[in-house]
Amino acid sequence: MKRISLYSLLVLSSAGIFILSAFTNYSSDAVENKKKLLISATDTLRQEPWIAPAWADTIKNPLAVSPATISEGEALYNMYCFACHGDTGYGDGPAGGSMSVRPANFHDPKVIKQKDGALFWKLTNGKGNMPPFKEILKDQQKWQLVSYLRELGKQQ
Repeated sequence: MKRISLYSLLVLSSAGIFILSAFTNYSSDAVENKKKLLISATDTLRQEPWIAPAWADTIKNPLAVSPATISEGEALYNMYCFACHGDTGYGDGPAGGSMSVRPANFHDPKVIKQKDGALFWKLTNGKGNMPPFKEILKDQQKWQLVSYLRELGKQQ
């Protein structure tokens, strides 16, 4: 009888240790996954502002703002920007909603107060989900877009 009790105790202890170690590993993985999700969400919320270099503020738009310039900019916006930034420029386009970092809202005072040169620099170089248009658009087209973005930011 002592052998059975000792044997039973040994088996039960081993099973208990196995169950506890499995639970600890599972629990630890769950905690790590929660931490990763929390860090990911926090990173999105705490995204550093995208600031163009100071010298970009000195670049001036060489195009006169005219209905033709704005119209050309609107056509380019509809071709290249609409999907992410949305029809009215609030950063709510169909593709923009699936991004971890929301596209710029052109009605936001932070965007409106940026100089034309900074917007031109950002269009040229891109960052993260924002593609660089350096090789895609000519400088004149980027300036047309800047002119249209200014007009779009004025609308409600």
